[in-house]
Amino acid sequence: MKLLIYGAGVIGCLYAALFSKAGYNTTIYARGKRLESLEKEGLLYWNGDEIHSANVTIINKLHKNDTYDYIFLTVRENQLHQALVELKDNNSPNIVTMVNSLEKYAIWEELCGKGRIIPAFPGAGGSFEGNVLNAALTPWIVQPTTFAEISGKNTKRLQKLADIFRESKIPYQIVKDMHAWQLCHLAMVIPIADAYYEADDPKNAGKNFKLMSKTAKRMKRNYRILHRIGYTLSPKKMNLFRLVPDSILSIALSIIFQSNFGNMFMYQHSMKAQDEMRELHQQFYRYIKKQKSEYKKMETSYEKSSLN
Repeated sequence: MKLLIYGAGVIGCLYAALFSKAGYNTTIYARGKRLESLEKEGLLYWNGDEIHSANVTIINKLHKNDTYDYIFLTVRENQLHQALVELKDNNSPNIVTMVNSLEKYAIWEELCGKGRIIPAFPGAGGSFEGNVLNAALTPWIVQPTTFAEISGKNTKRLQKLADIFRESKIPYQIVKDMHAWQLCHLAMVIPIADAYYEADDPKNAGKNFKLMSKTAKRMKRNYRILHRIGYTLSPKKMNLFRLVPDSILSIALSIIFQSNFGNMFMYQHSMKAQDEMRELHQQFYRYIKKQKSEYKKMETSYEKSSLN
């Protein structure tokens, strides 16, 4: 089976290394300085206390007949459209979009062709130390790699994708509604990113208890709004955020912000992807405002009809 990683950042390179280690024919499509380092040194990554080299192919051009079983799009949200346009004429059937976005999937399909998109989200984090990748997967209980069909159906290609993750020892889950899952994900990560941006000392944001309290309240508000306007929180454990007392959530956030986990999976991404996270902040709260307005109209219409 042939796999292509489109985007040679931390996430793309980690998945490429894991796919390669599992024996998959893995190619990375790279550009710029990352292309130069990959062509010169290969994909180097930390495995415990040792530096390993992944058995991957590096390319800088993608042709129409370069066919892969799955293409994993591991680019930032503001790079997605350009990538999908480039993939439009490529013959590969499946595009796994591992991207943070609330954009309608129909827009993506207009760019690259209907029936090719498998919306997904990675469960990983880390950084490059020079040209050496230092990254890790998030535990399954925290956030496994998540994916779905746009239709919500469980298809053969989803099962094949699950097999790839399983054989590569990547925790994963299949959900029915990827859009709802991403809404719930953003309801959590946007307040986290905002906390770093508002802190005088982002690295030590977890020590500012007033900021942690504000972050806890923002999370709870987001989840309560989503629940009230009719979304089923996904995964179910997200209901804890709207039910747990503010004080307990604030303490938990403070501990997580100050942990190694918080540094690798929260701080590093938030600080390196500030433009993306600020744009997602705008997208999320615009979406919530619109949904609240439509929900109120629906409630008003229902009340009027009940009185007649």
